[in-house]
Amino acid sequence: MKKIPMRMCVACREMRAKKDLMRIVRTGEGTLELDRTGKLNGRGAYLCCDEACLRKAIKTRALERALEAPASEALFAVLAGEVEARGSAV
Repeated sequence: MKKIPMRMCVACREMRAKKDLMRIVRTGEGTLELDRTGKLNGRGAYLCCDEACLRKAIKTRALERALEAPASEALFAVLAGEVEARGSAV
């Protein structure tokens, strides 16, 4: 039986399978971006593919605190699009 890697969502604080979460990375330049491959270099934080978790992360600034960098509106727009895309695929 293979071990499933688990990660914690920064918004709801629930442990989930890594493949079920979105990874947001602070790059070496200090910018935040969505890591679709899960292999980009930099500090990472995970977020559920759920609209409620995204709203909570925006409201509480959870991503900014976890990654110690400011998040832009463009990043939140990309994350919202990813939530919609993954939500319709399920």
